[in-house]
Amino acid sequence: MQTLSKVVHADREDPVFEPGDRVQIDDRQPIGHYRVPTYMRGKPATVIAAIRPTMVDNEAESFGRNAGSRRHYYRVFVPMTELWSDYRGTDNDGLYIEIFETWLKRAEP
Repeated sequence: MQTLSKVVHADREDPVFEPGDRVQIDDRQPIGHYRVPTYMRGKPATVIAAIRPTMVDNEAESFGRNAGSRRHYYRVFVPMTELWSDYRGTDNDGLYIEIFETWLKRAEP
């Protein structure tokens, strides 16, 4: 029996972002129902985990625009001070949220 030395993943099966990556949540204002809360849009975040397996883009799917495209959701951490400027807690306080890949971009260094 032959064994494979390396698994080759399909297109978009490997995560674009890794734990620890700094990202920015996109600041789009589309019409209709979208799964990224308004108060999270435009905020910086840190990737905690890529959620596997890849999933269908449920936003595109709900508008009939998906055609089977699959990508990752990411669990990200947003510091409370980014959400509320007068927040007085510790730097470790924040919000964890799962956001689809199409809403994230790499943060500027």
